[in-house]
Amino acid sequence: MQTNKVIIGADIAGFDLKEAVKAHLIDKGYEITDVGIIDKEIKIPFQEVGFRVGRAVSKGEFERGLLFCGSGMGIHLAAAKFPGVQCAVCESLPAAKRCVVANNCNILAMGGFYVAPYTGCQMAEEFLGSNFGDGQTERFVEFHKTAYQAIMEHDYQE
Repeated sequence: MQTNKVIIGADIAGFDLKEAVKAHLIDKGYEITDVGIIDKEIKIPFQEVGFRVGRAVSKGEFERGLLFCGSGMGIHLAAAKFPGVQCAVCESLPAAKRCVVANNCNILAMGGFYVAPYTGCQMAEEFLGSNFGDGQTERFVEFHKTAYQAIMEHDYQE
């Protein structure tokens, strides 16, 4: 699923990385909707940005999203609260691809403290250009589909 419509957002700690990735993706022809900080003078808490992107992906308004904060972790936790959202925190190119291929993630979170702009741009391209099961065996894909269904249906109130 190569999608050209992407929702993104960052808090102040992820702002510079987000701006680099956003410019890169626009140059590549992506349609970007930015629901995070667009002016460093107007602060939005990381959790609010995560909620905005998570909610939009959960509702099916966007197939994929990108999030940026200091570590990627806090904003990931906020986005992952929404049904159908599978958000990964990644700091490398292989992880950004693998989170989709093996784990069917639909939101990628990155940390501005740890990911350089060039690497972040490459990670975003890998994430957006990958599909669940790419290059994997049918057995692999079926196993993971079943595993994720079990995770979604598991009753954690034991």
